[in-house]
Order: sequence, then structure tokens, then C-alpha cells
Amino acid sequence: MAQSRRVEKVAALIRKEMSHLLLNGLRDHRIQSTMITITDVEVSGDLQHCKIFVSIFGNTDQRNAVFSELEASQVFLKGELGRRLQMRRAPEVVFKLDRGMEKGTSVLDLLGQLEDERKAKNTDLSEKQV
Repeated sequence: MAQSRRVEKVAALIRKEMSHLLLNGLRDHRIQSTMITITDVEVSGDLQHCKIFVSIFGNTDQRNAVFSELEASQVFLKGELGRRLQMRRAPEVVFKLDRGMEKGTSVLDLLGQLEDERKAKNTDLSEKQV
């Protein structure tokens, strides 16, 4: 049980430090000008591998450009994490694009369309009864 608590603490620290690095550590204007949200951090039990799930706001071209830039800076970010967390071995960092926000928005749009259709159907029924 202590092992999983340690993994959770390391994941929280990685999330915090990676947020600081994305805000201030990288000098790429594409990363600085885009809203990037770290949605989740998964760390392996041996603390050697780390998956960072990010959500990137923008159109598809912007999202792809920023994500490729994040992947290109993985080595730099791993080194910075190692220095900031003062771990013996910094975990290998892998970025994963989290599309949960997009899916949530599309589901809300579909629910809105269904609501509009239901209202239109109810007004058609009430007009026929009159």
C-alpha cells in the first residue's frame, strides 16, 4: 500500500512541475501561446515511466503542431524533471493527447440538438391539436 501512495505522490509532483515547465520552461512560442491542460499523469510502479495526458485547445493544425513540439522536447523535460524532483533516475516521459474535452463538447452539442428536435416535435403536436 505504501508503494501506491508513493507513486501517487510522485505523479502529483510530476503534474505540478510539468505545469510549471510548460508555463515558463519552454521558449517555443507555439507552446507559450496555446492553452495546454495536463489532465492526468500515470506513473509506473517502479517510477521509471510516466505518461502525461494533455489536452490542447485549438484547431486540429494547431493541436498537431503543439503536440509534435511537446514530443520533440521530451528529453529536455525529462532532464528538468530529474533536476527539480531530485530523483535518482528521472522517469521516461511520454505525452498522450487526451481527447476527452473534445468528446465532452461533441456530446453536449448532440444533446442540444436532441433537445431542439424534441421541442420542435412538441410544438408540431400542439399545433395539430389546435
